[in-house]
Amino acid sequence: MENLPLARATVDPDAVARTRPGLVTDLAADPGTRVVLVRQGRVATKDGALDLRAPADVTGATWDPERLAYLGRDESGRYLALTLPETLGEERDLDGVPVQEDAALVSLVEGLEFSHLRDVGDVLPDRDAGLATTAVSLAAWHARHPRCPRCGEVTEVIDAGWVRRCTADRSLHYPRTDPAVIMAVTDAEDRILLGHAAHWPDRRFSTLAGYVEPGESVETAVRREVAEEVGIAVGQVEFVASQPWPFPASLMLGFRARVADGAAAEVRVDGVEISAARFFTRAALGEAVQEREVLLPTRSSIALALIEDWFGGSLR
Repeated sequence: MENLPLARATVDPDAVARTRPGLVTDLAADPGTRVVLVRQGRVATKDGALDLRAPADVTGATWDPERLAYLGRDESGRYLALTLPETLGEERDLDGVPVQEDAALVSLVEGLEFSHLRDVGDVLPDRDAGLATTAVSLAAWHARHPRCPRCGEVTEVIDAGWVRRCTADRSLHYPRTDPAVIMAVTDAEDRILLGHAAHWPDRRFSTLAGYVEPGESVETAVRREVAEEVGIAVGQVEFVASQPWPFPASLMLGFRARVADGAAAEVRVDGVEISAARFFTRAALGEAVQEREVLLPTRSSIALALIEDWFGGSLR
């Protein structure tokens, strides 16, 4: 399984350059730099690609290190992510005009389209998929970690957006990634097990998934999650592929898993995380999708890739 939607990065991350003093300032002043705009977890897009801007085009932007991250370089130039304030444009006067100093930036943003990676991750070109995934990941990390986990004091951004340093104890903190397993479970009849999470819309079904806990291998996590969520014992576990899932900070590790030999394939949902689950034959799933009795995950997800890998073709 190759070319998963959010695992197609082509840009050189150029990590050795991140510690160079003045790098971000230089990038913001370089007309060849291209800026990825991030707003509320979404990226600016146009015609199925990122809507990249030169720094001079981002009128009204304040090049605050807290909102910037160096994404890397390729033969076309260097890339910078700019995360816009969450409340940009919300405060207005009686005439409806933005009262913030960044009114010019508000005007620019109102003319842009911002898209969620879940919706466009599969259609973005390879370069753009990698840039967008990294930009969204870093924006989420910065938003969630403004203070030092050791002492609670404010942290500052260094190394071109890739490190936060405590202003009190000087400890360094790096972007985190939470490993999660996601698995296509099949039984002796080669039926696939799909579940419905309690918080999902009606008819939405997908593969089971869960986070890897401290002290366990990913294979153990697969078996534990399946047992906890649907009461089924898993035997063979085979790694397939992985992709980042920055919502906010996961790395999805995809597996094929088989119901253990001799174990009953009787589904007993936990009723908390999973409210319904069942096994499907290929014919039954194909018909259910066609009749819209079952709604599958978006094409950006590894879940759909695992399901279609088992099915042997496209289901959407």
